[in-house]
Amino acid sequence: MNVAGMLEGKTAVVTGGTRGIGYEIVRVFVQAGAKVALFGSRQETVDRALEKIKEDCPGGSVMGLCPKLNVYDEVEAAMQQVKNEFGRIDILVNNAGISARDSIFEYDPKEFDRIMELNVNAVFYCVRAVAPIMKEQGGGSIINTSSMVSIYGQPAGCGYPASKFAVNGLTKSLARELGSSQIRVNAVAPGVTRTDMVASLPEEMVKRISAPIPLGRIGEPEEVANVCLFLASELASYVTGTVISVDGATIV
Repeated sequence: MNVAGMLEGKTAVVTGGTRGIGYEIVRVFVQAGAKVALFGSRQETVDRALEKIKEDCPGGSVMGLCPKLNVYDEVEAAMQQVKNEFGRIDILVNNAGISARDSIFEYDPKEFDRIMELNVNAVFYCVRAVAPIMKEQGGGSIINTSSMVSIYGQPAGCGYPASKFAVNGLTKSLARELGSSQIRVNAVAPGVTRTDMVASLPEEMVKRISAPIPLGRIGEPEEVANVCLFLASELASYVTGTVISVDGATIV
């Protein structure tokens, strides 16, 4: 798909941008003409992602940072650094997240807190830090990564779906609050997607996972990234407060 020019002149921040869906979002945004700051958890993974994106998208304008997303001062400083480097921030993609599948009978409360810190608090921190920048510029687009389990729940590991339910709530509430500042806020809710974890599964297991999906296959990271591209672009200029499922109509 030819996306050239769709984000020309725009600057984007993508958290969790070093691999999987996050990396694909970075790649697609750079191909669409955006300057992109990718955030990762460690400097070495950020450096590897920057090397790869420069190979995949020669001539693209990309920088990488690794602030602790659960520390507001670090998030705010990183956003200011991006603004100082690129001049503006038009798009924020809150993609960083973690999960766990422990039974409630074995769930470590500290693990629950850790999931909430990165999946919920960090989303709030990033929006809090970038919203004033976008307001001063006259608008922007914020995209949060949710999950299909935010709609259906899951049979174990209640922290992850609870955090994504919260992301949906933030998305809808912030869309109403920030609309007057011309800041659109939406979310994407991926289903089973071919990330590193899924790619390492045996083919037979992948077939079983694909069975309840009407399209007959799992999703590709680029397919989620393309929805993010639509939401970030002017094609979605009147779309806000939505949670878009990207799950092949998975039957649960």
